[in-house]
Amino acid sequence: MDGKTVFISGGSRGIGLAIAKACAAAGANVAIAAKTDQPHPKLPGTIHTAAEEIRAAGGNALPILCDIRDEEQTAAAVEKTVAEFGGLDAVVNNASAISLTPTAQTDLKRFDLMLGVNARGTFTVTKTCLPHLLKSERPHVLTLSPPLDMRTIWFQNHPAYSLAKYGMSLLSLGWAGEFAGKVAVNCLWPRTTIDTAAVRNLLGGDSMASKSRTPEIMGDAALAILRKPVDFSGWFCLDDLTLAAEGVTDFDQYAVTPGSKLQLDFFVPENAAEPEDAGGVVGWREPTLPFGGA
Repeated sequence: MDGKTVFISGGSRGIGLAIAKACAAAGANVAIAAKTDQPHPKLPGTIHTAAEEIRAAGGNALPILCDIRDEEQTAAAVEKTVAEFGGLDAVVNNASAISLTPTAQTDLKRFDLMLGVNARGTFTVTKTCLPHLLKSERPHVLTLSPPLDMRTIWFQNHPAYSLAKYGMSLLSLGWAGEFAGKVAVNCLWPRTTIDTAAVRNLLGGDSMASKSRTPEIMGDAALAILRKPVDFSGWFCLDDLTLAAEGVTDFDQYAVTPGSKLQLDFFVPENAAEPEDAGGVVGWREPTLPFGGA
């Protein structure tokens, strides 16, 4: 990733920051476009503390205050990135809003927020970055959204959130076809819950965190994908399968509590192979095909 420039939506904490630091350690320039400019009472990190960690990891950092739902702010953030680093090689659509509520308990303001950040934000960032990506020798769009497992179980308890996350995946599926041979477009999702502020705040605090993996597994998996050639495209990747294909065998290194029983994340298809059984396959190519894709 020496000299490559990566634009990450969100990224002031958690998985986005882990991806930023992994790219930085590989020599990349990293722009963080996020809304947290001042410390939050319940959430760690700001774009400024993230930039410090990115620089400490070995890369150049550009913190940008930006609401990706806003077209003008997004355009300004992308132009600032290109002006600072001279181009753009990869986009990571990391920013996301979550509310695990059933229909009656999901107010329209929250519905609009999730669709706005997840689907609209992903579209806005990617569309805005596209002219610059097409000038790169190895352009990538990587979206943190799930494989398209269309079973009722993934929709019945939180249909609005599922719609918003699957919207990100559907856009990626379309872009992989639209820009085939020109831009690599893939999705990445964790097999297990990841120890982030969202997991701790929404899913059970320390007890859930102890059953999770650290964000570094997503950082390492994302880096592996971003290093691939443009013809690696259209994949819905799982983190541990992606790393297993790179030769990683020790996944206990990513466990918050080594040796503990891990909690599967939402949206992981029941036919997902274990890393040792996947035969180098990183995930799925189409929503309805069996494991391994076409």
